[in-house]
Amino acid sequence: MAQPTAASRTTDAAEAPGPLALDMVQALQVSGHLMSLPAGLFCIVNEPGGGARNGLPGIRISPPPNGNAEVEIAGFRPDGWLAANGDAALVRIKTGPAQVLVTIYQSPNATDAAPKLQVRQLIGGVAQPVPAGQAAGRSEKMDVMAHIQTRGDVGAKFGDWLGQPGGGNWIEGFAIAAPEGIQPADFSYQAVLGRGWLSPWVEAGQYCGSRGMALPLLGLRVRLQRAAAEQFELGCSATFIDGSAAGPVGSDTTCESVKLAPLEAMRLTLVARTPKPSRAKR
Repeated sequence: MAQPTAASRTTDAAEAPGPLALDMVQALQVSGHLMSLPAGLFCIVNEPGGGARNGLPGIRISPPPNGNAEVEIAGFRPDGWLAANGDAALVRIKTGPAQVLVTIYQSPNATDAAPKLQVRQLIGGVAQPVPAGQAAGRSEKMDVMAHIQTRGDVGAKFGDWLGQPGGGNWIEGFAIAAPEGIQPADFSYQAVLGRGWLSPWVEAGQYCGSRGMALPLLGLRVRLQRAAAEQFELGCSATFIDGSAAGPVGSDTTCESVKLAPLEAMRLTLVARTPKPSRAKR
C-alpha cells in the first residue's frame, strides 16, 4: 500500500477540523434572579444606559425553569431581548404570587453598573376606595384613593387634594369611584409611566399603578365618555415632587409636569352640567 506523501499529509491536516481559537469564544457575565410578583399586569423596562455595546447589557424575562402556568410574558421585540435602550416586556400574573426568571447578560470584565430594571404594575386587582376612611374610624365613602409613598392608602372626596402638595412623597397608584348613576366604563383613567408612555385604560373602581413597590407615577389622564361626559365637567390638577404643578386640565388630557417628575398630589373636580332648556314648540 502506498504511503501518503508529505504534501498529501499537509493537505489532510489543513482540511481536518481543529479546535476553535480561544479568541473566537467569549464568556459573558451572566446572573439569574427569581422575581416574585402578585396578581396583575406588569411592565418590565430595561432603562437606557450609557456604554452599551453589541446590545449588552441585555436581559431576558422568562418563566422559572420548572415552568409556571400562571405567568404570561409578551415582549415588544420578536427575539425576546430587552436591550439597554428602553426595551420592555409585559408580564401577566393570573393568580399570584408567582415567579419570573430575570437573566442578565453583561460583557466580560464589565465595569459598568448593572442594568437599571424598572418594574411597574399597570393593572392590579379591584380597588377598595374607602381604606383611608375606615382607618380613621369613619364610614364615609371616598371618591378617589391613592397609595402614597411612606403613607399607604389615602382617600379623598372630589374637589379635595389627595396627597400633600409640597410633601415630597410620590403617588404609586390610584383608583377613582364612579359617581352614582354613572357606568364604570364611562369613567376611565390612565397613569403616566414615561415620556409619551401611558398605562392601559382602566374603568372606574379599578386600581391603576403599583402598591408597595416604590415606583412613582408621573401623572394621570382621566376620561369621561357618554353619560358621564353629558352630566359632568371634569377638572384634573396635580403637583409634583420637583415643586412644579399642572392643571387644571379637562377630560382626556394628560396631567403631567414638563420634566416628568413623580406625581405628589392630585385633585379631581366634577361639576354637574346645567341641563340645556328645551325649546317650547310653537
